[in-house]
Amino acid sequence: MSGSFVDFTLLARATEDTRTFGAGEIIFREGDAGTEFFVVKSGKVAIRHGNKTLQLLGEGEIFGEMALIDSAPRSATVVAETDTVVVPVSEKQFLFMTSESPYFALNVMRMLVRRLRASNSALPGG
Repeated sequence: MSGSFVDFTLLARATEDTRTFGAGEIIFREGDAGTEFFVVKSGKVAIRHGNKTLQLLGEGEIFGEMALIDSAPRSATVVAETDTVVVPVSEKQFLFMTSESPYFALNVMRMLVRRLRASNSALPGG
């Protein structure tokens, strides 16, 4: 596991269910209901809030998990930065993985904390 990000590539290999997006296509919009999160199987995605790109994510990284954790609408828009293949993970699969594998749940928490720290650092005076 890299220190810079948690590798969820194994999760992407566990299923044949994939979705393909061309560069510039919107995967989901801020405000949408969230019933699944995604693992980037190939390509890059941009996490955007308004006109600002918050983060670029690549292979093995996940996005969309916040809506599954708190059942709130999507907090950002996600756009395929390049031609991208993602693997959807349903809420049922997510709940199963977090209950059966504390290590998986810990990795999700570590990833969320890393993103929160990066967000805090970007604040004025951070």
